[in-house]
Amino acid sequence: MPTFSFQQVDVFSTEAMRGNPLAVVIGADALSDADMQAFANWTNLSETTFLLKPTTPEAHYRVRIFTPSQELPFAGHPTLGSAHVWLSQAIDAPDGEVVQECGAGLVRIRRDGDRLAFAAPPLVRSGPVDPVIVERIARGLNLPDAMIKDSNWVENGPDWIGVLLPSRTHVLAAKADYSILAGTRVGLVGPFDPNLDGSDAQFEVRAFTRNGYEDPVTGSLNAGLAQWLIGSGVAPEHYVAAQGTALGRAGRVHVDKMGDDIWVGGNVTTCISGTLTL
Repeated sequence: MPTFSFQQVDVFSTEAMRGNPLAVVIGADALSDADMQAFANWTNLSETTFLLKPTTPEAHYRVRIFTPSQELPFAGHPTLGSAHVWLSQAIDAPDGEVVQECGAGLVRIRRDGDRLAFAAPPLVRSGPVDPVIVERIARGLNLPDAMIKDSNWVENGPDWIGVLLPSRTHVLAAKADYSILAGTRVGLVGPFDPNLDGSDAQFEVRAFTRNGYEDPVTGSLNAGLAQWLIGSGVAPEHYVAAQGTALGRAGRVHVDKMGDDIWVGGNVTTCISGTLTL
């Protein structure tokens, strides 16, 4: 049976095992779709990625991203984690931007000091959310309707709905009823109070998936939220979002608007490196 190089990395935290884990299989061109899906199901992580040769000369590598049950065209922490692993293997890595090919197209990634950051892909759906859906989200999170200050589609592959609450405290107090939220991806965001919450971040984020669990730290959601919040004047052009607090994680997502681009970045740490047989 073929053997592949393999890494498991932790994304969006400076503390190992306090961010979001990702499994990465290197040189996976020989694997079939079924092989990839079966391995992603076995790891049982939110995402597992497979590094492949690119199909276009503009890209340095191609990645396929799988949850335990389906393939995704794009996801944030798999993008940064996959880039980290590719760079660890690359003989002639570029000094400038790395270009990743994925189901959503080409994604630019840059080094940002000790961090990596990706250019947020354009939203494929934005704008107001149907009030019926907002009311269901409020019930599914045990929130009074009046507590939702605003909501917006922030779909950039995954079909996230962004929901703005008054404060970080309200975000952390939400309790999900997945029987009501079923089939909906919901991202909560609320501002920090510097006097109560400190100043190492400006917003708290939580991500409730359509598969009935809370994601620790979510790049695609933060990329969509950034475009909405900066575009509407709720957030400044440079800020840090905390995520994973409710799960005992310490995720930090760095958002920077530079020209027309919004960059979403974080630290990546390799936790496991070795080989696997598939």
